[in-house]
Amino acid sequence: MKLWKWALLLVGGTLVFLLLYALLPGLVKAMPVLWLQMPALVAVAVLLLVLYSLWVRKVERQPVTDLPMDRVVPDTGRGFLMGLLYISLTVGILALCGCYRVASVHFVALPFILNVFSFLVVAVGEELVFRGIIFRMIDRRFNLTAALVVSAALFGGTHIMNDGATLWSSVAIAIEAGLLLGAAYKVSGNLWLPIGIHWAWNLAEGPVFGAAVSGTETMSILTPVFSGSDWITGGAFGVEASVVAVLLGAGMTAVLLLRRPK
Repeated sequence: MKLWKWALLLVGGTLVFLLLYALLPGLVKAMPVLWLQMPALVAVAVLLLVLYSLWVRKVERQPVTDLPMDRVVPDTGRGFLMGLLYISLTVGILALCGCYRVASVHFVALPFILNVFSFLVVAVGEELVFRGIIFRMIDRRFNLTAALVVSAALFGGTHIMNDGATLWSSVAIAIEAGLLLGAAYKVSGNLWLPIGIHWAWNLAEGPVFGAAVSGTETMSILTPVFSGSDWITGGAFGVEASVVAVLLGAGMTAVLLLRRPK
């Protein structure tokens, strides 16, 4: 494929799925009945996956190899456990350092369940764009290093406009999330593993442990009190901007890449 055509497909696919990701969840959240939003969010996630499959087959004219149906449950589940472990370790270390403590515990079922499905759509939408389109196409055209660096940098850069964001928070997201999710995609050969990691990561960080999720506050089970430097706690952006999270994410990335098939 000629370079200009490849670049057109890369940019076109990125813009199309960014637009779909921006519009479809917003339409669901405008629905006045909360319990109807949950099945609608699942439908949005499925629709995005179907449209991605159609895009790859009909527009790129490539086989769809990164959505194997026999890996939906095992790899999404494995990724979910990895994301949950990652955030739990981060918060646990902050607690041991005296930077995190729980002030109260309060569980409200409907908002929590709604967050479960909302963050599923976030995981699916962002993974389709940054791993499904950007990482995959650069990796196939050039090499793994270029795919990791470019997709991670763009992933971190898109978070710069979030509430509480700084240059450091974008660098942190690029290192800990952009590289980790790219490595998960490469090692598994599918989107289910990074989707699972991404889903559990956001769900645990905000609705469970009570930190901001990339600057966005959510209703949470645990009401936390953070203390200490923003470098340690992540500040208003959330624990994703903590140096602890960056080091853990970088370590997990290294482990995945060392285990990838040669």
